[in-house]
Amino acid sequence: MFQELSPSVLEQVAPTPGGPLPHSIMTYSGSGDVTAPVSTPTGDVRACTAADFAGFPAGDIALVSRGTPTGSPVACTFAIKALNALAAGASGVIIYNNTGGPLNGTLGADFLPDRPVVGIEQSLGQHLASTTGLVVHLKTDTRRPIATTANVLAELRGKNADNVVMAGAHLDSVPAGPGINDNGSGSAALLEVAENLGKVKPQNTIRLAWWAAEESSLVGSTYYVTHLPTPELQKIALYLNFDMVGSPNYVFFIYDGDNSDKLPGSAVAPPGSAQIERTFEQFFESRDLPYKGTAFSGRSDYGPFIAENIPSGGLFTGAEGIKTAQEAAIWGGAAGQAYDPCYHQACDTYSNNNAVALDNNSDAIAYAVLSYGMSTELINGTKSKGNFKPPVAAVPVG
Repeated sequence: MFQELSPSVLEQVAPTPGGPLPHSIMTYSGSGDVTAPVSTPTGDVRACTAADFAGFPAGDIALVSRGTPTGSPVACTFAIKALNALAAGASGVIIYNNTGGPLNGTLGADFLPDRPVVGIEQSLGQHLASTTGLVVHLKTDTRRPIATTANVLAELRGKNADNVVMAGAHLDSVPAGPGINDNGSGSAALLEVAENLGKVKPQNTIRLAWWAAEESSLVGSTYYVTHLPTPELQKIALYLNFDMVGSPNYVFFIYDGDNSDKLPGSAVAPPGSAQIERTFEQFFESRDLPYKGTAFSGRSDYGPFIAENIPSGGLFTGAEGIKTAQEAAIWGGAAGQAYDPCYHQACDTYSNNNAVALDNNSDAIAYAVLSYGMSTELINGTKSKGNFKPPVAAVPVG
């Protein structure tokens, strides 16, 4: 399923009429045209449970915040928030960001209610939430037809066909723009690695994947993992994910495989993920480059692999999150601005990529893929003899 979008409307009707308010349609939103009062949940404004809407005025438009409560075992997705609101009788849903910058999200292909759902910036959401007697006009016009797409996979057979090292990046972009950073950067870096792998003979089988429909709620990678026979799934020693590795206002983020950063909303990574994180850390240390942990938030194609307890890791340079002053002092760039100001927008063109970030991350990707292509002893104890010595783990195996 994919979505066709027509121009949408979000405007203030009362207490005083206002012009159009900046917003974006959540991908897979239904259609609707409603003018109604706006109410926030009676419980937690993040709207992650049905109980948050106890006593919600039926027919009102729900105004909720992005975010997952600390300690929650699963991420509170946009779809969960919207479904909770609609089940309570909301006629539409407005989700505002929990950080600076626009909110461009997806409800996922499984979202079926025919009601309007849009995203707005944090500052606007907070303003609307504090406005007494607020009435807005919310209109969306969408189509959700079925479409066919395909993953692209390439495999370099190693001496050990039963020990597979996987790496992936998604090929698709959002309807709003060309997606050259998200995720042309990861796809291109992985393609460069693929071209150079022709020069080596790995000990382990290396399988590279360019995923389809990631922006539609991880459709391609989820289909692959859930349809792979169990014996074949068990051959996958680890999975590496590369989604947005050239952000213009970048930070060198590494997925937090050992959960040491205690990041809100981060999934608990499977055993072996800590070793993957350390492999990337050692690469950046070898170049005297600073790095920082990032959460396994479920927003990219590592999600289905983690769900199957496959050790996972990868690199990221930031999306709509805002760079802090401390980060700007370390990596340069502009504090108070998004890591990628063109995230999910038409301006995500070739010029939106940072050459320094893309170059170093491409090398880091090659280093990790080749390291594990020669030996996964750090991950699963499988010893190999190869011509590329992997780094020594700084954390125990298992």
